[in-house]
Amino acid sequence: MKMPYRIATLLYCFNRQDQALLMRRAQEPNLGLWSPCGGKLHMADGESPYACACREAGEETGLMVTPGDLHLTGLVSEHGYQGREHWLMFLFEVKPRLAQLPPPHREGEFAFFDAAEIARLTLPRTDAEEIWPLFWRHRGGFFSAHCHCLEDGSQRWQLEESCVGKV
Repeated sequence: MKMPYRIATLLYCFNRQDQALLMRRAQEPNLGLWSPCGGKLHMADGESPYACACREAGEETGLMVTPGDLHLTGLVSEHGYQGREHWLMFLFEVKPRLAQLPPPHREGEFAFFDAAEIARLTLPRTDAEEIWPLFWRHRGGFFSAHCHCLEDGSQRWQLEESCVGKV
């Protein structure tokens, strides 16, 4: 069975205290869970991942950024997510620091968290088990990972590229 492919960006934004900005999602996917802000590429318009990240940063946080303000930290592909679709996600660290918490957005409410607090939040499973640990390890560098989502709900991850960075 063929499934649609979705392409999205995730934005890893931080404040001046190096706390990560997360959104408690008010709609699917990941309703009620904490995740980085971001969104789907406008594929019909030929939007690039960097253009999408810049647009989403402005729409969701009010932060106006350019491609030069972004660092591509990771690329994650998910095969058969929830048995319905495939995902290709570009994970960008936003270099400018946020001075304040963004106001609530139609997609959710925001909060800042220290790295240790993130592990205790209600996160999407793939974020908690694989993506956040990969992000922290590769912050300032780059990684590419593939997740094969199996019918029984288990996942098989493969790290395809790893260039550990320095922050």
